[in-house]
Amino acid sequence: QLRLVESGGDLVQPGGSLRLSCTVGGFSSGYSAIVWFRQAPGEERAGVSCISHSGATTNYADSVKGRFAISINNAKNTVYLQMNSLKPEDTAVYYCATSRTPHPDICSVDYDKGRVTAWGRGTQVTVSS
Repeated sequence: QLRLVESGGDLVQPGGSLRLSCTVGGFSSGYSAIVWFRQAPGEERAGVSCISHSGATTNYADSVKGRFAISINNAKNTVYLQMNSLKPEDTAVYYCATSRTPHPDICSVDYDKGRVTAWGRGTQVTVSS
């Protein structure tokens, strides 16, 4: 059974930076990508970024391209989301999740409930002056 724990959320001014961490524990058979989602009040959960099982592929939502970067430290079983040039519209609870994939080099930021196998509890990011 997989366990995911997010950390790093905080209050930051517009233009600032944060680095979120997602530590993964446990075991899962097959291939799983790690996906960062976010959900703002009154809005649906949306994919932000993902990294494939192999680490070879990353993808980003259009709204964060060029500002966010996802990376993985396999030795620490941790996936990071570096967020730069933050905007008020980035304010949300950020969740990491594992998502089954048919190939180790595939990942998608599209939210497919049928593929998600585990969720973290989320970490709050607030961008405000």
